[in-house]
Amino acid sequence: MKSYTQSNTLRTLLALLSSTSCIVTAAPALAQQAPQQSEALEEIIVTAQRREENLQKVAVAATALSGEGLTDKGVTRVDELQLVAPSLSVTDAGLTQNVNIRGIGLASGSPAVANGVATYVDGIFQPPIVTTNSFYDLATVEVLRGPQGTFVGSNSTGGAIFINTRNPSLSGLEGYIEGSVGSYDARGAEGALNVPLSNTLAIRGAGKWRKRDSFYDDLGPLNNEAGKVDELAGRFGALWRPDDAFQALFKLEAASKDSGGYAYRPSPATPYADYRTASIRDVDFDSPTKNDERAIQLSLELRYELGSGVILRSLSGYQNKRIFNLYDSDATNAARYTPADVGRLAVSTQDQFVRERVWTQEFNIISPTDQTLSWIVGGYYQRNRIDVDIELQSDGFITDILIDNDKITTGVFGQVTYKLTPSLALDVGARYSHFSATGGGAVLIGRGVPIFPPDGLPVADLSGEHKDGRMTGKVSLNWTPDDNNLFYAFVARGYKPGGFNSAISEFDPETVIDYEIGWKGTLLGGLLRTQLGAFYYDYKNFQFDILDTTSAQTAPTNLTGATVKGIEAQVQARVGGFTFDAGLAYVDSELGDVTFVDQRAFSRDNPGLTPVRQCAPGETANPTDPVNPCIDYTPFLRTTSGGQNLYSPKWTYNLGARYDLWVGDVKITPSVSYAYVGPQWTYIGYSPISDRLPSRGLLGARLGVQKGNLLVEAYGTNLTDDEYVSGQFGNNEFYGAPREYGVRVRYDF
Repeated sequence: MKSYTQSNTLRTLLALLSSTSCIVTAAPALAQQAPQQSEALEEIIVTAQRREENLQKVAVAATALSGEGLTDKGVTRVDELQLVAPSLSVTDAGLTQNVNIRGIGLASGSPAVANGVATYVDGIFQPPIVTTNSFYDLATVEVLRGPQGTFVGSNSTGGAIFINTRNPSLSGLEGYIEGSVGSYDARGAEGALNVPLSNTLAIRGAGKWRKRDSFYDDLGPLNNEAGKVDELAGRFGALWRPDDAFQALFKLEAASKDSGGYAYRPSPATPYADYRTASIRDVDFDSPTKNDERAIQLSLELRYELGSGVILRSLSGYQNKRIFNLYDSDATNAARYTPADVGRLAVSTQDQFVRERVWTQEFNIISPTDQTLSWIVGGYYQRNRIDVDIELQSDGFITDILIDNDKITTGVFGQVTYKLTPSLALDVGARYSHFSATGGGAVLIGRGVPIFPPDGLPVADLSGEHKDGRMTGKVSLNWTPDDNNLFYAFVARGYKPGGFNSAISEFDPETVIDYEIGWKGTLLGGLLRTQLGAFYYDYKNFQFDILDTTSAQTAPTNLTGATVKGIEAQVQARVGGFTFDAGLAYVDSELGDVTFVDQRAFSRDNPGLTPVRQCAPGETANPTDPVNPCIDYTPFLRTTSGGQNLYSPKWTYNLGARYDLWVGDVKITPSVSYAYVGPQWTYIGYSPISDRLPSRGLLGARLGVQKGNLLVEAYGTNLTDDEYVSGQFGNNEFYGAPREYGVRVRYDF
């Protein structure tokens, strides 16, 4: 393992983290400038329903945090949101992350499969690639649980995540600058500057740079730096408000990231498991690794308020995301094989290019909310253009996978809120979404081998087309007996589109019906807030990748339905300088019976063998025949009798506490957080050895010292140095970050 030194300053500040309770107990007399009485908790505003609304007044199950709140909890990326939002699970899968809420979302790496948890940045839908970039200069993040069939539509069977960056402001010159250093030679800088150019025009620029060494040592001959971070991102925004009626908001963001490739080891009970390194922090690659990501996003929001208070809104967006990857697919070093291994194990590599461009357009007409009847109507258009070029090599034998897909999603939607009485309101929302996908592609084998055609032998045609559409929406009854309590009950329907694998292979949409009740309370004069809920899902046509024996490709199909039920609870409280929050979720799910080819078992028994079509009855299996290869998959057919939904931990919970202690005009703030994510299955084989992610509990702490606008803060994450598997893909598994610590300095102006 690498050795890293730490300065005396780091040692001193981190030691203070463990002694904070002693400071608070022994020096109450120092807190002379603490507030004499507790201040109410800050109101949480969400915008997912196209209006600015108090979360406590909206009939949705959600977790929302400000940019400052995310920083306080050490949440810097999408995957870390699972540490603060109950029922959310984010697991590593290399190219993409599997984001699931209440066990529903994305369980496939195929470009043909849509997100089940829709993620938006400044209202612009995000494809599932290039999603690991760091947060900076954020206003809020909102995690909505359950199908969002009215406002989000076709990609929200599990829920939605809204990431909102800070807008330019006409109120004055302001900004911040921040620098940080930490373990693993981590260095970073970020900042933002807001400049009003006139009474009607303001601009805001923000940027972030982050660099860190890898958590891993490569024992192989190439000394790859898989898992390192070298990240740069910048954002420019302009706000033009010539009068009180019209507003134009433009944003442009660009980001690049070089991680040196993905770091992983072979999973247990897979072909290369015997060659796993002793430590999860050691990898053993014999081929180059690379992960180079680029992204650009533009958005333009136009708003105009009529004299009646009705708002006309337009939001236009464009994205271009690209990834260049090199993999050591088997994650092993051939130089360490014994003579007996040769012929049993293959040297496998992958060269991968993926590009996705997205064009979006949404129009809204939004009524005021001060009438008995209020409403929102809208229309939506989205086009995704996906290009994939993959070269697989196994002992020098090449397989090429070429894909180009074009997807178009359109929708019309509306929601009406009618106040039946001053305290009882009815929400009725509906959306019709239409989806179409067309594309070409092929699988070719043997390129460069004399007995094959020069460009390889086509063994599968991946071209095809697919169309579908569904009506989704929500009916909710909301009772507010007073300003401090909301009780609600609703039925909502969500939908995720289907797609095609080839001209003769399609899969159907997923649908889910959600029955939900909840209570949100604001108690003790705003010092205590609660959000409680229970839900029951009827989930149909679960989409999952299995081996398609007709095309010999791993391809999504509809396996079965599922039932999902559970409860969720959140609480936030403040007493004097002490602030506390907690979240808890219990999710019980069960998939129906499934018959499938156990591809992990096939790979384990046939290492390095490229899948080909299923042999016809009476045909002799010959997987290496250069003209017409085939395999008999019958020995690998499995039938499960149902099991827990994938990527669905039964228990998740999080706790956080902080204390503001004043010493003269200096504020000292110790804080601590803990998050637990229960075990979850990753594959329908339900092997406790290779198909299961164990539970993990992560402890973090911070100690901030602030005087005026200057903040110095020491931080530590995963303080117990828990070693855990963070995801699986194919025959390999990924790991979470080890213990990290450091110091950041921030100045606001």
